[in-house]
Amino acid sequence: RKAVKAGVDPGDALDILTSAIRQIGDGFARGDLFLPDLVLAGEAMKSGGAVLEEEIKKRGEDVQTSTVVIGTVAGDIHDIGKSLVATMFTGAGFNVIDLGIDTPRERFVQAVKEHEPAILALSALLSTTALEQGKIIEALAEAGLRDSVKVMVGGGAVSREFADRIGADGHAVNAAEAVVVGKKLLAA
Repeated sequence: RKAVKAGVDPGDALDILTSAIRQIGDGFARGDLFLPDLVLAGEAMKSGGAVLEEEIKKRGEDVQTSTVVIGTVAGDIHDIGKSLVATMFTGAGFNVIDLGIDTPRERFVQAVKEHEPAILALSALLSTTALEQGKIIEALAEAGLRDSVKVMVGGGAVSREFADRIGADGHAVNAAEAVVVGKKLLAA
């Protein structure tokens, strides 16, 4: 709000926030920062980003490039990693639709139909729930939607090998990498 009031271009201010959140993510990846730092930075990014996006919309500028639907799969109530990935995608200019935690596969399929996202990002921390990611990909195929969206998977129980085995298009080990992988998928 101070930046907007001071006349700072909201796009430039959003770029600064994005740069800052990337630095926080890099610091976390190096072990210099800790989970509370990442969570607080994510909340600051969400709050500041919302103000700046609203200002950009008022000016009639396009702030978002593509849509990402994201959620934690059914049976899993872990939110932190998914929320950080959502924050990083938002900071990178994507329109993010967060389905929350413990999301049934039918809801993911419905969201792909409804929002026509470029990317569907599935999170699972537990090994018991990671298998649900593959079932969601199968459900997308059964609904005739698999070829319309790039599916990314991640979470504590998910490896690159697992992602390949279930037919995902991409995998990331952290929030910063998720945006890099997402952009590469869209550029391919």
